[in-house]
Order: sequence, then structure tokens, then C-alpha cells
Amino acid sequence: MTENLVLEMLRTIRADLSSVRETLREHSLRFSELNSAVAGLRRDGAGDAEVTAHLNVRVDRLRDEVDRIKRRLEIVD
Repeated sequence: MTENLVLEMLRTIRADLSSVRETLREHSLRFSELNSAVAGLRRDGAGDAEVTAHLNVRVDRLRDEVDRIKRRLEIVD
């Protein structure tokens, strides 16, 4: 009788362990997906920063050109 009880408990533990392993696999997959998403966001952020830097350079050049035109036309602020 005791042997049957032990075997039944071992079967239950084995089934629980199998469930835990499956849950761990699912969580690992989700974690990998999240890591990929975060990496994508970082790439997007870096790309946005690059675009912003280029736009700032263009605005600075335009400002210089406007200042030069004002000087040539003798327009003073």
C-alpha cells in the first residue's frame, strides 16, 4: 500500500514538473520576444536621434544663410 502511495505521489510530482517545464518554455519565449522588441525600440531611438541631428544641422545652415542674406540686404534685427 505504501509503495503504491509513493508511486502515485511520484507520478503527481512528475506531472507537475512537466507543467512547470512547459510554463518555463513559454516564459523563455516571451522573454526572448521582449528582448527583441526592446532592441528594435533602441534601434528606432538611435535612428530618430540621427535624423534629429541631421535636421539640426540643416536648420543651422538655413539660419546662417538667412543671416547672410540679411547682411547682404542690410536688414538688421
